[in-house]
Amino acid sequence: MTGLEDHSPRATRAWVLHPDITSDRDRRAAAPALEEGVSLAAALPDLEVVGANVVNLPKARAGWLFGSGKIAELGARFDAAEVDLVLIDGPVTPVQQRNLEKEWKVKILDRTGLILEIFANRARTREGVLQVELAALSYQRTRLVRAWTHLERQRGGLGFVGGPGETQIEADRRAIDEAITRLRRQLSKVVKTRDLHRAARRKVPFPVVALVGYTNAGKSTLFNRLTGADVMAKDMLFATLDPTMRGVTLPTGMKVILSDTVGFISDLPTQLVAAFRATLEEVLEADLICHVRDISHPDSEEQAEDVEGILADLGVDPERPKFEIWNKIDRLPQEARAALELKAARQQDVFALSALTGEGIEPLLGAITQAMDEERITRELTLGFSEGRKRAWLYDQGVVEAEEQGEDGYAVTVRWTARQEKRFRDL
Repeated sequence: MTGLEDHSPRATRAWVLHPDITSDRDRRAAAPALEEGVSLAAALPDLEVVGANVVNLPKARAGWLFGSGKIAELGARFDAAEVDLVLIDGPVTPVQQRNLEKEWKVKILDRTGLILEIFANRARTREGVLQVELAALSYQRTRLVRAWTHLERQRGGLGFVGGPGETQIEADRRAIDEAITRLRRQLSKVVKTRDLHRAARRKVPFPVVALVGYTNAGKSTLFNRLTGADVMAKDMLFATLDPTMRGVTLPTGMKVILSDTVGFISDLPTQLVAAFRATLEEVLEADLICHVRDISHPDSEEQAEDVEGILADLGVDPERPKFEIWNKIDRLPQEARAALELKAARQQDVFALSALTGEGIEPLLGAITQAMDEERITRELTLGFSEGRKRAWLYDQGVVEAEEQGEDGYAVTVRWTARQEKRFRDL
């Protein structure tokens, strides 16, 4: 007897390519971009990255992306490595995808498709699952390379990487549109439920502190450090996909709600920005935003710009109080770390710390306390029927305690901070 054969399914063998297109003005530094592409691939289960390289291109070739010589060279490399899937860290048109799949006889997944796959594997709440499916269908509608029916999450993914029917092409836009309509209806119900939860929170009302930042910046580790919660916190891109909220008692005894959000990423697919807007609305509601940065990352500045850009796209008020948290100082050499801590100390609302070791947490907690623990005062306001915008703002802020409608308008009792009162007067 020679032993039992291993019939367990083989991991999908993947190769990551980062096209470095020199004619692209907004192109990212190639080496870190490739590293991020590999990290994205590593975030998918059952995927084994067997190779990765940067492909230098003067410009993208319309129907093929790469030139014929490069296609032949890469094809031979994929054959030798027995590659099943090629991940292209950038946009790939449906025509380019079809041509390359036919030429290389492997599956192709572009950056958007890969991020969608990861989101499908990570989403846990009903809302998260619906948002991923909606984003995936929007993406599929523009491509019609895969069948939408294979997006059902039988195996926790979207069907791009494997599963039945991956070579099938179904161009049934009506079916996709019907599915999108159905999902939007379901999502609107879920969002309404969350609105009710938010309204209930407003009545407390505890201030909300939202942690935002580039994916893998250490938000969940900081969240766990501040709350004592056990949120999934791995050195992995997109470890957190669903907003997690916990109460935190500040040193003064005041309570705030801390919200951990999905990590941002450069070139975040537009479908995902739209689909995850409801999740990120927690940020729009926040009294204080803490922008967590991996200060040890070589592209920390560029990542910070990406995050600020997405916050602006979401419509976050630029006047909203914001702290910048320079995380992972434990990864820096001693000299660089000392210089960075000195630089942070000289700036207002900037904190250098390590969420992993707990160093630098106390000053941050003190600053959150000072920012949030504002005295609340009660005021009686009279609003005319024509002042609907002001009335809506008061309800958005969650400061309305009572309201009575009279002949000329509304008598409103509010309990708010001096900062909120000033903002109201400026409306």
